[in-house]
Amino acid sequence: MVIFAVVSVPISFINMANKFVMLSLATGTNHLMAYSNEAMQAQVMLHNSLFNYGNQIAMIFWGLWLFPLGYLVVQSGFLPKIFGVLLMIGCFGYLITVFGNTLIQNYRDLEITTYVLLPGSLGELGTCLWLLIMGAKVKPLAAGAA
Repeated sequence: MVIFAVVSVPISFINMANKFVMLSLATGTNHLMAYSNEAMQAQVMLHNSLFNYGNQIAMIFWGLWLFPLGYLVVQSGFLPKIFGVLLMIGCFGYLITVFGNTLIQNYRDLEITTYVLLPGSLGELGTCLWLLIMGAKVKPLAAGAA
């Protein structure tokens, strides 16, 4: 689980370079005045596409780490089991989204895309809110244990 999360971090950081390039192109610094508006817009769209592709790669690891996390939530008893189940389903939602965007040309236009990431989002948000508001259940220590 930790390996999946750790691998996604450098991918996400490197991917942010595309956002910074888009920002520098949009602000139009002096050295960019040699390019026409059409060339600048084409460069912005190129880096936007690269950013989206980078997110697709990172999304594989974002999804893969949810399954072991969900399993741990279900087994631990610290959080409601429904969050663990939603997290495990969310793993497959992320993977379906990645492979759907890769293999199906107009995947984003399909109606199912609205619902594929919903369980993972509910599981992630629910877990965060539960920990923030309710906290984890702490089991009392046995009388003889110190």
